[in-house]
Amino acid sequence: MSIRFDGRVAIVTGAGTGLGRAHALGLAERGAKVVVNDLGVSREGTGSSSEAAEAVIAEIKAAGGEAMANGANVADAAQVAAMVEETMAAWGRVDILVNNAGILRDKTFAKMALEDFRAVVEVHLMGSVNCTKAVWEIMRARNYGRVVFTSSSSGLYGNFGQSNYAAAKAAMMGLMNTLHLEGAKNNIRVNALAPTAATRMTEDLMPEEMLALLKPESITPGVLYLVSEDAPSRVILCAGAGCFARTLVTETDGIWLPEDERTPEAVAAQFGAISDPAGEQTLQSAFEQTGKFVKRAARELGLELPERA
Repeated sequence: MSIRFDGRVAIVTGAGTGLGRAHALGLAERGAKVVVNDLGVSREGTGSSSEAAEAVIAEIKAAGGEAMANGANVADAAQVAAMVEETMAAWGRVDILVNNAGILRDKTFAKMALEDFRAVVEVHLMGSVNCTKAVWEIMRARNYGRVVFTSSSSGLYGNFGQSNYAAAKAAMMGLMNTLHLEGAKNNIRVNALAPTAATRMTEDLMPEEMLALLKPESITPGVLYLVSEDAPSRVILCAGAGCFARTLVTETDGIWLPEDERTPEAVAAQFGAISDPAGEQTLQSAFEQTGKFVKRAARELGLELPERA
């Protein structure tokens, strides 16, 4: 069945250029009314202009779609709240939120000013928090919501010179995991995207031959699936150059040490067994790990646990 968004309202942040623009156009092409949010700042987060957002609006309207521009700074909760109020006044609902806005201030950790660390975290992490918080009760009340956080391979695996960006992008995973659990009963599905695309964020990081393969439009189909009616939840979808993969966080089965052997030397000696991937699991909550450890310890000690444990 074709994936459509007729009657749905979507907010896409950082939608004036790059990935956000591609996502906004893709949603509108399939019937969504789209709020094109873009502050119009430079890659480093300075200046402001509505020109890019207005150009996307013009594209959407020229193709017969509905859209409105909004210049809210996602790092400012009051401006985000006003954006959502404007959306509700115009269209009466918010079904989809794609958190995409971001800036870069790359330097090695040794040379990075704390101001630049905070600025990147404020836009990527707190910007996503502000936007999601502003629509969360609307989605809960309607028993429907689709939220995407934009993570990155830098957050999943690290990248030299991007400690601020990587920290903010790694935080998306924990935020997604918890909101997936909290939103499940209200049919709010929460996912993360880890894209690799040719945008102004990456234009000076890779050769032209690579950039030519990494068009933002090649990633948008994955986003459209993650915000669709039958979307999964708690997925980290990686995408780039027409390739799609899924990142899974697993935990090894591990070992148990008797009390008189719980020394750093024993951990060092057993580190191979601790790291053995045989029997690894993808856990669904923090307490699932707690339960796993308690049950393992009880089994080793020959203890009976109550059934609810």
